Amino acid sequence: MAINGILPLWKEKGMTSHDCVFKLRKILKTKKVGHTGTLDPEVDGVLPICIGNTTKVAEYITDQGKTYEAEVAIGFSTETEDATGQMVEQNSEDKKITRGQILAALEGLTGEITQIPPMYSAVKVGGKKLYEYARAGIAVERPLRKVQIDSIELLDDAEEWAGVNIHFRIRIKCGKGTYIRTLAVQIGEALGYPAHMSQLTRTESGKFKKEDCLTLAQVDEIAQNGTIGTVLKPLAYGLAEFPLLEVQPENFFAMKNGQVLPVHPLLESTKFVVFTISGEPFALYKKHPDKAGKMKPEKMFGLPTEDEV
Repeated sequence: MAINGILPLWKEKGMTSHDCVFKLRKILKTKKVGHTGTLDPEVDGVLPICIGNTTKVAEYITDQGKTYEAEVAIGFSTETEDATGQMVEQNSEDKKITRGQILAALEGLTGEITQIPPMYSAVKVGGKKLYEYARAGIAVERPLRKVQIDSIELLDDAEEWAGVNIHFRIRIKCGKGTYIRTLAVQIGEALGYPAHMSQLTRTESGKFKKEDCLTLAQVDEIAQNGTIGTVLKPLAYGLAEFPLLEVQPENFFAMKNGQVLPVHPLLESTKFVVFTISGEPFALYKKHPDKAGKMKPEKMFGLPTEDEV
């Protein structure tokens, strides 16, 4: 029996995203398993996993907004910008930082901001990943990136922090491509001190929240009970941020054959429109890049069959 659906997985610390995929392939006895964006081994949190035909929507889940809870450590910076790296700069003086100063720093980093990706990251420059250059001791110019920070909330209640090393927790809602460890460094810069990210948890990924998630052990138990279908979300769940429209009978054969059609008005305000048959995704359309007033298919989806979970 084919397994299709989106699994809201809670990735535990010490595992890579690929480790999770490898283990799930064995648990579910299927090869068609893919994650929706990597989490570093020391980061735990929400990691939606696409299984079977839902791997077609993995990229759209990856593009959706994320929510993180992080601890910012003020006092020293590291080569990796998190707690796993070697110290590169330290300020050993006693510090006093007020709540107002932190809130001002967070406000200044809200909205569209510019980041320089960490050297220890998978961003490619000249066909090689930055961490490959870093491990070889080669300095390269890193590309500037624009990222969207929707909000940053200070989670601690203190009015003042004092000491050589200061820690406080924040909650970040952000768009695709944001490096939270780089954001921690930027917060430190705004406060006038070297800093790094000392802990990170992803609490939301698109529509998926912490309370929706299962651990690998829980998935294994459910799979052995033969009830894995009860915890999987349908393909449409991964496309929920886009408008859903039922296919009109006169357009069915044209869409089935992937033809270009007159543009739908909704595409003036959204990137994609999902056309459905009996509520099930059938075709994902976008504005035609070259033909004004037209739209073209971005992706086609098959309808579920009776042997699917």
